[in-house]
Amino acid sequence: MIVRLGYVAMSTEVKNASPSKTMTATLFSQLNDREAAVRKLERIGAENLHNTLRLLRHNRAYDIKVYRYSSKLIPLLGHDMLEGWDPIPALAAEFKEVGDYAKLHGMRTSFHPDHFTVLSTPRKDVLLKSYADLERHAAMLEAMGLGEDAKLNIHVGGTYGDKPKAAKRFVAHFADLNESARRRLTLENDDKTFTARETLEICEKVGVPMVLDVHHHQVNNEGEDILELWPRIQATWKGQLCVSLPDSADQPLPPKIHVSSPKNDKDIRSHADYVDAGPLLEFFRGIAGITPRLDVMIEAKMKDAALFRLMKDLEPEKGVDILTEASVQINVP
Repeated sequence: MIVRLGYVAMSTEVKNASPSKTMTATLFSQLNDREAAVRKLERIGAENLHNTLRLLRHNRAYDIKVYRYSSKLIPLLGHDMLEGWDPIPALAAEFKEVGDYAKLHGMRTSFHPDHFTVLSTPRKDVLLKSYADLERHAAMLEAMGLGEDAKLNIHVGGTYGDKPKAAKRFVAHFADLNESARRRLTLENDDKTFTARETLEICEKVGVPMVLDVHHHQVNNEGEDILELWPRIQATWKGQLCVSLPDSADQPLPPKIHVSSPKNDKDIRSHADYVDAGPLLEFFRGIAGITPRLDVMIEAKMKDAALFRLMKDLEPEKGVDILTEASVQINVP
């Protein structure tokens, strides 16, 4: 099994390259010239996209092929004060440059919209804002020129006191989602509400791929063995193709998982700085026989530094062959 590692949004190695620079709503509201204030937001957005491109160049230097964009590329996007504002046309050249670079170098990229984007909600106002947020994220991927292999990953959402009803609402609300966003959606199990099995059942019902979060499963499960669930999770990725990636166009899109380690014994849900290689390698070995390729998003606090540490920790392990600075082969025993 070939495993590629990636990280989330920020680099701890590349200095002064935040893709999430912002302006507070308070400061925006204090600016008297609204048009000038909006132009300032667009300039910050352009800087964030420039820094994203710097991070992609950093990734290329280390052969990192999996990366999650910051959802804060454009400050205050979607805020009530800026209703009707669409900055994407003004930033079309910057978005295209980022997308062209990702495609040229065969990088798999994605977004993870914020936790307030939920489709299980019983509130219409929250639902409409969630639709709008997903559609904005999809529009940014389209502005980058990326196909449906560039995904939008979310959790199912809250249970609101009745998990079965919340699951049914998700299914009903999913059907009304804009097609571009709907075809990009993936679902992830969370650490408090919907377990891996419950998330998988919803994925199978609506026909979207599931992103397994191994850490979330460890802290939120009903005794299920994740290795027993894995064949079904993997099957949700059937038919997904690498349409944006020139080196593997029309090849199957590998399943993706999220990995992190508990911060400590008392705070098992928070993410540690680095990833403990032992439990992760045990999982890799458990699925290697049926999974040809796997992409892994590292959600550790130290970002790309955690990726490099994990590669170093995997190197001496039996049955692990180092392929690049960010990928390994797990050999079946």
